[in-house]
Amino acid sequence: MIATKVRSREAGKEAVELIKGEGGEATFIQTNVSQAAEVESLIEQTVKVYGGLDYAVNSAVAAALGIPITQLTEEEWDHTIDTNLKGAWLCMKYEFQHMLQNGGGAIVNISSTAGGKGMAGLGAYVASKFGLNGLTKTAALEYAEAGIRINAVMPGTTETPMLEKALADLEAAGMDSMREKFMMMTPVRRFAQPEEIAEAVVWLCSDAVSFVTGTNFPVDGGMLEL
Repeated sequence: MIATKVRSREAGKEAVELIKGEGGEATFIQTNVSQAAEVESLIEQTVKVYGGLDYAVNSAVAAALGIPITQLTEEEWDHTIDTNLKGAWLCMKYEFQHMLQNGGGAIVNISSTAGGKGMAGLGAYVASKFGLNGLTKTAALEYAEAGIRINAVMPGTTETPMLEKALADLEAAGMDSMREKFMMMTPVRRFAQPEEIAEAVVWLCSDAVSFVTGTNFPVDGGMLEL
């Protein structure tokens, strides 16, 4: 069982309209982040439209849920690792090229609390997020002198359509009361709102934290403290 948020041109266009409706600017470019040529094209088109690249947030995600590691298929493992880890690596690879031309920039990778603790039934996802945290730290060291800051945000359970689908899939597989179980894993006894994660991302991109790089920053309601 693989639970992923459906990517579609229609959903991308809807996001663009929502952003423009709030007075922002946005362009949708459909991309498979596990394919180098598509990622390279994405970054090149972005630079062409906006004239440069100062900030980047790498946020694609896939997860095989509720499956012991001995029962994971190779396809489930590869899809999760290719999206969450390889995808972030490819994005940074091509983002760096343009940020170096600009004399610096900031990148935020979207990790997870699963990058800070083991979680039964989430082997591939946990492995991908631990790997992403390590990749973030290594990239930060390699590009610190070039003026590029790289950090990761580690969200706790967040109210999103992907969460609702994942909880429904888990309960359909016989794992009851998953919402309550995840809630009990969060000391503040609620889930995050997407805006709360976004605030941390914007902050890490800003000059307010110009001396911060290589950190894996939890926004998790205390989950990693348990």
